[in-house]
Amino acid sequence: MPITMDDIARLSGVNKSTVSRALAGNATVAPGTRARIEEIVRKHGYVVNQAARGLRMQRSMLIAVLIPLQHDRQQPLSDPFFMEMLGYLADSVTLHGYDLMLSKIATGSAQWLTKFQRSRRADGLILIGQSLEHAHIAEAAKTGIPLVVWGAKLPRQGYVTVGSDNIAGGSLAAAHLLAGGRRRIAFLGDPRLPEIAQRHEGYMRAHTQAGVRPDPNLTLKAGFAPDEARAAVELLLARGNAFDGIVAASDVIALAALQVLSARGMAIPREVAVVGFDDVGLAAHTQPALTTVRQEIRTGAQLLTKALLAKMEGGIARSSQIAPTLMVRESS
Repeated sequence: MPITMDDIARLSGVNKSTVSRALAGNATVAPGTRARIEEIVRKHGYVVNQAARGLRMQRSMLIAVLIPLQHDRQQPLSDPFFMEMLGYLADSVTLHGYDLMLSKIATGSAQWLTKFQRSRRADGLILIGQSLEHAHIAEAAKTGIPLVVWGAKLPRQGYVTVGSDNIAGGSLAAAHLLAGGRRRIAFLGDPRLPEIAQRHEGYMRAHTQAGVRPDPNLTLKAGFAPDEARAAVELLLARGNAFDGIVAASDVIALAALQVLSARGMAIPREVAVVGFDDVGLAAHTQPALTTVRQEIRTGAQLLTKALLAKMEGGIARSSQIAPTLMVRESS
């Protein structure tokens, strides 16, 4: 006969509720007790019936990952940053007995968040990016919806965020190029988005600290989709404004720049040095390898999960900001 939770409780010398809490990853269970229970589970091949557990707890045992894309409804979910973040989130929430549900949100409706939560499809929400939805997210958070956001930390935002220090990251990228003697540095990104606006602020700060006046004509809006990113680089070239460096707001934009510049026969980094932002897996394997600002995506996924679980349990969760790191490679 298959082993039951009652059997596990008897074999481990604890009550059934302790077994349930241990298997759910509850931190109130002593490490030694959890280890003993997990060993029995492994030995006997016990599998938690998630559907039955969800019914008992009146939960779906799902965490929804929502990606708001009001700013660019054509941006693909195959973006390398999204894929890496989703992978790390799946690893993190699975450790706590939950599964992921993914939804791409391209609507600008003010009530989309509250409507989603009222559907009871998920027990908590993780948003990847704020898009143009900061006000809507703040209003939804006032209702008590358990949600956390990967994004920029904003003044009086009213909801929990986890994300990189984008100002520091933008400054690292620009300061690196300025230290290498570059003086005509372009910035490619969409400053309407909170994270990108902060990266641009860092880019501007680095110029100020270096005593260099940036040319406003070298800041161009660039989308995250590869075609849009390539079009922005083509426009930069077509304008005829001289430039010797590029700070790209994402690795996808930076990789598009490498592609277009190489096709034009421009030597990288001799003629133009390029720095990206994210450090996705592909960045180290391009030709030339991409210098970029590394976001700690794995750490971010873990912090998002921890904060959301705390809110789901009625506890306190605080925003976190992660220091970025400059990864110097061949493109600069």
